Amino acid sequence: MDLKNLLYEKEADIGIITLNRPKVFNATNTELLGELDSLMEAISRDNEVRAIILTGGEKVFAAGGDIEFMSKATALEMEAFIGLGHKAYDKLANSDKPVIAAIAGMALGGGCELALACDIRIATDDAKFGQPEINLGIIPGAGGTQRLTRAIGQGWAKYLIMTGKVINAEQALKLGLITEIVAAEQLMTRARKLAKDLASKSPVAMRMAKSSINNGSNSSLSSALLYEQKIWALLFATEDQKEGMNAFLEKRKPEFKGK
Repeated sequence: MDLKNLLYEKEADIGIITLNRPKVFNATNTELLGELDSLMEAISRDNEVRAIILTGGEKVFAAGGDIEFMSKATALEMEAFIGLGHKAYDKLANSDKPVIAAIAGMALGGGCELALACDIRIATDDAKFGQPEINLGIIPGAGGTQRLTRAIGQGWAKYLIMTGKVINAEQALKLGLITEIVAAEQLMTRARKLAKDLASKSPVAMRMAKSSINNGSNSSLSSALLYEQKIWALLFATEDQKEGMNAFLEKRKPEFKGK
């Protein structure tokens, strides 16, 4: 795959995606979103990959949308652009594989929304988060009004979106926007260690766990509990369930095959 705005590498069972527009602080544009969409489609078919890390590198995650590009676009062009953003970000959010966002520096606007589409977010102590779109006369359009609300609650989401305030890593941790703060030089080491841990779990159970959580956020409690019940029972028809329980009883490490 010919990638110009992203870098991709595989390290055994981990796929590492790096945003690669350093001159514009990894601002998202049509080309980057298209590449992300296509890359996630390819990764979904790669059974060797069991966990994904998404990062912007050592200095910045993503500063948001490409304002120069957006300032000249028509409403119809922007609808198509944000539709592509939804498509690409949804592939992260709905991927069968767990996705870790490893965040350094700015994660603002579309960058914050990109991080929100990931399952687990870890950040350096100098990381900054926010949805400052209100200061440009617009609102978050790539999932911010929805995923941020689900992540930190309606009150804080309204505060951040309506004021356009930017918060630091400590505040993000307290709000539950991220799960861990690490030193800058340890970001990718920690992300790889976490990815390795996730990759060692049953791929089938991992997929079902993510599906149950995602489904529940869009359903009534009773419907979500019924869905959980059904897929929980379904896992007892898998080889991974038998391997996991046998390994526990035999006091050994399980070897999951994703079957």
